[in-house]
Amino acid sequence: QVQLVESGGGLVQPGGSLRLSCLASGFVFSPLSMGWYRQAPGKQRELVASVTTGGSTNYADAVKGRFTISRENVKNTVDLQMNSLKPEDTAVYYCYAQDSLHYWGQGTQVTVSS
Repeated sequence: QVQLVESGGGLVQPGGSLRLSCLASGFVFSPLSMGWYRQAPGKQRELVASVTTGGSTNYADAVKGRFTISRENVKNTVDLQMNSLKPEDTAVYYCYAQDSLHYWGQGTQVTVSS
């Protein structure tokens, strides 16, 4: 049974940093793609960052230069280092993993506020 467990959300002041982590279990092979989406109140879920087994990364324009995604294929973990956080980064962040199907974590709240 596939399971994705996230950790690391919380409350941070503007300009601060947070690190999100996600552990994916139940995969026979490492998922082709892993990453993070986010959903702010009243908005659609959007891709934040993704990384393939080969290490290719993709970032939303809004987070380029501030967020860094990393992955350990052997452990099936994916992390998101978030620096220079802004109030508009406030959202529920969802880890995902994709092979032939798309799997989601339960979400973790990130709030950027003074």
